[in-house]
Amino acid sequence: MFSAKQTAEKNASSLINFSLKYFDTDSKKFPCNCWDGVFYLNLFNRIKDLSSMQKLEFTSNRSRTLRSHPIEWHNTSENGFGFPMEEQIVDVPYQFSLSANDKGRVHGFFILNTFYLVWLDKNHALYPDK
Repeated sequence: MFSAKQTAEKNASSLINFSLKYFDTDSKKFPCNCWDGVFYLNLFNRIKDLSSMQKLEFTSNRSRTLRSHPIEWHNTSENGFGFPMEEQIVDVPYQFSLSANDKGRVHGFFILNTFYLVWLDKNHALYPDK
């Protein structure tokens, strides 16, 4: 029988984790200071829910609720995230929605099973034509 700590350690190595290491707090296009408390509550609830998923489940999930999919830069208003050494660090950029009824998106990328959050996109600004 596993202890609670052993179970938590096992989950940490197999389930999605989140990091703010590359979070862009200075972006003019994706400002993080224009959101209200409800948004942040929705964000934290979404992250909590995703933390119980494995990466493969997330990357293969095409539900309208999650709307997770790779970002194809040629279809967007940006050429990339724009941080140093990005080409060497980011394999596939990803996005997901906050909820089925919310236009807000979270953009970032995976390294192993850690999702590095880069932008919070309240108005779908990465895809201005949609």
